[in-house]
Amino acid sequence: MSDHAGEHKAPNYMLIWLYLFILTVAEVGVAFLPIPKAIIVWSLLIMAFWKALLVAMYYMHMKWEPTRLRLVALAPLPAVAIMIIVIMMEYV
Repeated sequence: MSDHAGEHKAPNYMLIWLYLFILTVAEVGVAFLPIPKAIIVWSLLIMAFWKALLVAMYYMHMKWEPTRLRLVALAPLPAVAIMIIVIMMEYV
């Protein structure tokens, strides 16, 4: 194995931060829109998922990890999805 096998190009952290900031501003804006609550909730969930994905992939460096480690990190997501759906069913 060569010395450069584990190296990768450093991500542009300021650009990722800008994406996260824009998504946060969009979340605040969506929260105050005069649209049905279900659309607001789904929009906020999608944006929160996207933000979590950006943080995991770039700040936690999951983008460059082996597939096995990615699977370990993704394993709890079905349980989270089930909990979100059950909670949302309480309010619909």
